[in-house]
Amino acid sequence: MNTSSFENLVGKHILIIVENLPVPFDRRVWQEATTLREAGAEISIICPQMKGYTDAFEQLDGIDIYRHPLPVEASGALGYLVEYGTSIFWWYWYAIKIFAKKRFHVIHGCNPPDLIFTVALPFKLLGVKYVFDHHDINPEFYLAKFDKKDFFYRLMLFFERITYRVANVSIATNESYKEIAIRRGKMKPENVTIVRSGPKLERLRIVPGNNAYKKGRTYLVGYLGVIAQSEGIDLLLEAVRKITAVRQDVQFAIVGGGTSLEEMKVLAGTLGVSDYVDFYGRVPDDLLLEVLNTADVCVNPDRPTEMNNLSTMNKIMEYMALKKPIVQFDLKEGRFSAQKASLYARPNDLDDFADKITYLLDNETVRTEMGEFGYRRVANELSWAHERGKLLRLYDRLLAPTFGQETQPADEPVTATQV
Repeated sequence: MNTSSFENLVGKHILIIVENLPVPFDRRVWQEATTLREAGAEISIICPQMKGYTDAFEQLDGIDIYRHPLPVEASGALGYLVEYGTSIFWWYWYAIKIFAKKRFHVIHGCNPPDLIFTVALPFKLLGVKYVFDHHDINPEFYLAKFDKKDFFYRLMLFFERITYRVANVSIATNESYKEIAIRRGKMKPENVTIVRSGPKLERLRIVPGNNAYKKGRTYLVGYLGVIAQSEGIDLLLEAVRKITAVRQDVQFAIVGGGTSLEEMKVLAGTLGVSDYVDFYGRVPDDLLLEVLNTADVCVNPDRPTEMNNLSTMNKIMEYMALKKPIVQFDLKEGRFSAQKASLYARPNDLDDFADKITYLLDNETVRTEMGEFGYRRVANELSWAHERGKLLRLYDRLLAPTFGQETQPADEPVTATQV
């Protein structure tokens, strides 16, 4: 991509804050950071220390990464209070330190939580702009977790509303999130840009698989993602129990970490499927690619909640980039991403979910056709090569002296002279 036309970015300093994942492990954030760096901006990132990413400071590809301690990866109310309270302290500490070293022009806040505005507010008084990168809809996440619209749900809505009020522009991952920014956040449509989390095909390479991951069985079913309550790994394990009750030729590989990982290992034992399921945890890219390239089918067991219905899951497009057919519950944004690359089980119907996995395992031709469709859709429409121009256009507009005076939509297609 030719980035020289985005002249307003050149020499500008952007501070990216992300709370729930380390960088570069957070692929969306890393893709955004490297894209902005390639366009001539200077990038600093504040993120947490987690397994495999424990250096307090690291410079990668010319990007300064500041990692702060995280005493707990939260799963309950008290845990979230401790985690977010600690994070806010470190955001301020590092933001002041970085600003003193070299003034930044933009704070780019990646939720969850919707609390990064607390750091952006004082810096806005100094002329710094705030970009809200909307990764998760927290009110819907709270509903999915606790199923009640109480004080804390209203508090989530309040934080979201203030976040949009503080933001100069916001980035949405899909049309559903853009609609929330306009309806609930009261943002002007021209200040909301859709930048999907399209995978980089250079990273998600199709390589030979390794049948060792099948553990002597005929087929492998793969999962990649976070291991937490809303991801429905318990539902997947129930489906494994149903499948292995009638056939023993399938192994399951679960790649990823999270607050529920140990709990899910215990559940696999309770259900009697431990021999059929391997939990790999968070692994390097080479191992991840080897496991997923071995898989015959990949799954997305996300619970049919309103949050998951309106959210775009990175793993769907990553499966597609590897030519893998998918089984998932029938959710709005999941269907938009995958289209004919996936089969869609009725929401919460585990028999249907298991049956669709079995159907694909028994139909190689269908698997191949679905995989090819998914790969073409990513390569031609959804990969980062198609999304990065939208990010650069947004920033070039934001940093222009005339920002706020023009009326051109932010996510108008990027022209050939810009990309």
